[in-house]
Amino acid sequence: MVSLQQDAEGFIRMKRHFPGSTVISVTFNDGSSEEFSGEQLNAIYDEALAVYRAENHLDAKGYSRAPKKRSSLPPRSSSSRCTPAWPNSRPASLDTP
Repeated sequence: MVSLQQDAEGFIRMKRHFPGSTVISVTFNDGSSEEFSGEQLNAIYDEALAVYRAENHLDAKGYSRAPKKRSSLPPRSSSSRCTPAWPNSRPASLDTP
């Protein structure tokens, strides 16, 4: 039998899945305890992990999928933008509205 205890934040810390037939005893902060099968506790763990990852924009492997933040570089001035260099004349498509 494996024994786990709820921490001060209310979480039951698990570093891994347990075999399905293992009996796990969980002691809660209020002093009560409950026994779960490994299969039950693994399902609870997987569900809680999926919620955590969804709330924090993480994919199934735990990598961040949040939109990338914009660069902190200052905006470029209009004079530094590239303009195309046309040969001798402008294309006709630019002359008509």
